[in-house]
Amino acid sequence: MENNQPIGIFDSGIGGTSIWQEIHQLLPNEKTIYLADSKNAPYGQKSKQEIVDLSMKNTDFLLQMNCKLIVVACNTATTNAIQELRAKYTVPFIGIEPAIKPAATNSKTQTIGILATKGTLNSELFHKATEMYQDTRIIEQVGHGLVQLIEGGQINSIEMEQLLHSYLQPMIEANIDYLVLGCSHYPYLIPQIKKMLPDHIQIIDSGQAVARQTQKILQEKVGVSYIKNPKPVFYSNTDTSVLNAILENKYTSEQINF
Repeated sequence: MENNQPIGIFDSGIGGTSIWQEIHQLLPNEKTIYLADSKNAPYGQKSKQEIVDLSMKNTDFLLQMNCKLIVVACNTATTNAIQELRAKYTVPFIGIEPAIKPAATNSKTQTIGILATKGTLNSELFHKATEMYQDTRIIEQVGHGLVQLIEGGQINSIEMEQLLHSYLQPMIEANIDYLVLGCSHYPYLIPQIKKMLPDHIQIIDSGQAVARQTQKILQEKVGVSYIKNPKPVFYSNTDTSVLNAILENKYTSEQINF
C-alpha cells in the first residue's frame, strides 16, 4: 500500500531530532515534518494537563500539514498524553518510552539507572512499566537542567559536565550495568556520558525501537512512501540556530509563530 503523505514528528524542542534521525535512516523514502515546541521546553516540569494541551496543539498543527502518522518524539509527552491523543484522534501515534525492558532483562547486576525528566518519572505509564521488573533495582534520576542546556546550545559546557557527573556518579556507585536515557534530548549527551561511565555500563536509548515501530505501522496500517530523496521539513517556534547546529546545517528549518 502506497501513501505519500508525510510523517509528523513533534517534541518539546530539538531533542526529538535524535528520533527523527533514526526514522530518516531506516525510512529514507518517507517525507518527514518535524515540529520543535522549544518555546515551551522543557515539558518535564509541567502539569499533566499542560502536557496534554500542548501535545494536542502540536498534533493539530501536524494534521493541518496532512500527516499520515504522528511520532511523539518526547518521553514526557508520551507518558503523560498519548492515551488522550489516541482517544481524540484517528491518526496512528507512535510513542517513545524509556527502554526499561532490554535493560532490566539483560542486567547482570540486577541494577539499572534511568536518567529522565521529572514528568516522565512521575507518570503513571512509567510506574506501570517499572512494576513489571520487581527483581531489578531501578535507580531513578531526574535530569534537572539538562534539557535547558541542550536547548541553549550548551551541550559541551562545564555546567553540563558538572551536572552529568553529579547525576551519574551515584548510579556508578550503586553498581548499575545499564543506563537508560529516558528523554529524547539525552542521546546528544552520549559522547560525554561515555567518558564518565566505566566501559562495562551500556547506554540504551529508544530511537531505533521507535523507528522500527514506525516502519511496522506504516507497512501494516498506513501505507509506505517511495519518494526519491524527500526533503525533510523542520519548524520551530523559537530561534532556529541551535536546531540548525544539531542538524549540522544540512537542512533548512523555519521559525514560525506557534
